[in-house]
Amino acid sequence: MSSVRGTLALTVLLILLTISPGHVQDHKLLPPTETPILTIEGNIRTTNADGVAQFDRDMLERLGMTTLTTTTPWFTGPVEFEGVLLEQIMAFVGAQGTEVVAVALNDYRTTIPLKDFNEFDVILALKRDKKYMPVSDKGPLFVVYPYDSSPELHTQKYYARSIWQLTRLIVR
Repeated sequence: MSSVRGTLALTVLLILLTISPGHVQDHKLLPPTETPILTIEGNIRTTNADGVAQFDRDMLERLGMTTLTTTTPWFTGPVEFEGVLLEQIMAFVGAQGTEVVAVALNDYRTTIPLKDFNEFDVILALKRDKKYMPVSDKGPLFVVYPYDSSPELHTQKYYARSIWQLTRLIVR
């Protein structure tokens, strides 16, 4: 239990280090130091560029990484994904709404209910089998459900929400 508290305390500290000084209700993320790989826009409270929240890979990783091993229809056998819980990302940017429109590099779009992120512990994967995912292989970001945790998740409904080459989330 103390290990979980220590991890939580470290995560909160790292999050606070990415926020510029100011009032809690109007804090801003520091701008990315590398090329942004994720932009979150729409109904959010925390921003760092013209009403949007931009994240580079390091910023996402500092939010706290988690590992998920599951089978998918896109790979043979169980795959280990590593990424950030989408529920945590939405809380960090102060997302207000009921859904997000997820947009891929090729402009593929899918709508995901925000409640999915909490209900299923959906992650925004940066790594597959301990390696960063290149654009040519579903990267740099892939929305992954814990498919093996429930037969309900082994359906087209959830596979269609599992967008890869993710670049943008629009909260509404």
